[in-house]
Amino acid sequence: MGCFFSKRRKAEESRPESEEEQPKQYSWDQREKVDPKDYMFSGLKDETVGRLPGKVAGQQFLIQDCENCNIYIFDHSATVTIDDCTNCIIFLGPVKGSVFFRNCRDCKCTLACQQFRVRDCRKLEVFLCCATQPIIESSTNIKFGCFQWYYPELAFQFKDAGLSIFNNTWSNIHDFTPVSGELNWSLLPEDAAVQDYVPVPTTEELKAVRVSTEANKSIVPISRGQRQKSSDESCLVVLFAGDYTIANARKLIDEMVGKHFFLVQTKEVSMKPEDAQRVFREKAPDFLPLLNKGPVIALEFNGDGAVEGCQYIVNEIFNGTKMFVSENKEKASGDVDSFYNFADIQMGI
Repeated sequence: MGCFFSKRRKAEESRPESEEEQPKQYSWDQREKVDPKDYMFSGLKDETVGRLPGKVAGQQFLIQDCENCNIYIFDHSATVTIDDCTNCIIFLGPVKGSVFFRNCRDCKCTLACQQFRVRDCRKLEVFLCCATQPIIESSTNIKFGCFQWYYPELAFQFKDAGLSIFNNTWSNIHDFTPVSGELNWSLLPEDAAVQDYVPVPTTEELKAVRVSTEANKSIVPISRGQRQKSSDESCLVVLFAGDYTIANARKLIDEMVGKHFFLVQTKEVSMKPEDAQRVFREKAPDFLPLLNKGPVIALEFNGDGAVEGCQYIVNEIFNGTKMFVSENKEKASGDVDSFYNFADIQMGI
């Protein structure tokens, strides 16, 4: 009986000397190499530049040392750092992690991210969607508004970045370095038009992205945030996960805003049965079976007659779709406080 090793030795001896054994190929060796220059704008002046949908695809991005530039990133990214920029207009598609501005001044921005931080900056105007509390540090004259933007690929980019259009704490700012008697940040006027700050690009390449800045088309619902409420009457609506939840939430917002009520805040969060018991109290048994289907979406509306107006719209348009709606004006403020206190604890805000 022959020996396996002797056969292998003969095979190796018969191999031509010029034939060298090829190194093994692994899957990570075959990935497309990333050139950092494709994910960076540096040292630009008086230029309009950008990246089209699909060109960043979740990579990190760096913007630095730019002056008098219009910069548009029409894609989702991992993180974005913006250093030493002056008098720039910047749009950033959804950012899965953090957006960090350092040593910038006189910039106007529209962006969406998980975390937002500003350090050593002066005079920034930011239309923001941020899932966590925005932070400023050693900065002055920072003004905030609610994100307002649309293009066809944007909704999918929010999903790719793991962001919810309903989790937006744009006005809940934390200042790490407050100065007694001064306010380092403020909110932009409620009637501020985003296109007056961050205009739609006009270059041939970037015009291919079909952008709209109309309020009723914005991917992110436009909320009043922490502005003073116009009425002492609010109403809480909670929609439960299903095939049409997002569409139903948008439709309800459109109907209520069309009747001159205000959208104060929104939230998308998972609930456990014990959470539902605290928030929905005696009505909780009606909703417990729905919690396993996915996160709920909560909307707070404000205005005189908000509860009655909301109940009417829900009954007329969404008849047959189970939603929680505040029962009356007296209970409504407690509903709002109970839900958003739970949500803030759940999300660590």
